[in-house]
Amino acid sequence: MIADDIMTRDPITVTEKVSIGEAMTTMSEQGIRHLPVVRGEDVVGILSDRDISGLGLSMVNDVESYDQLRARMSQPVTALMTGGVVTIDQDSTVSEVVELMLEEKLSAIPVVESGTQQLVGIVSYVDVLQAAQSLFD
Repeated sequence: MIADDIMTRDPITVTEKVSIGEAMTTMSEQGIRHLPVVRGEDVVGILSDRDISGLGLSMVNDVESYDQLRARMSQPVTALMTGGVVTIDQDSTVSEVVELMLEEKLSAIPVVESGTQQLVGIVSYVDVLQAAQSLFD
């Protein structure tokens, strides 16, 4: 089994110019935890729910912290995303995907067309678990 067999195809993405606030809205509206950031068709980063939790939304308790958060939310997504993102080729085996996820402590990996950085999908730990579930039935 390869990454292409289990990946989510054509994932929802944002460009580098989108604000953190807009990216958060997209993630919330689409019910996703990982949002690839692209330049054209090439993946340049990924934003996760963990990145967003680091913003300290729950710590806003006065006007000053609200103003700071509001300013942060208007920054481009590149200010918060993980750049230099680890990717896998669509023909990587699921075993290779799992090994990489464990080594790098990743919950999702963008899938690119072999030999390029062109985004074609994303594999999350949920995709891996769904593929593994059939082995236990």
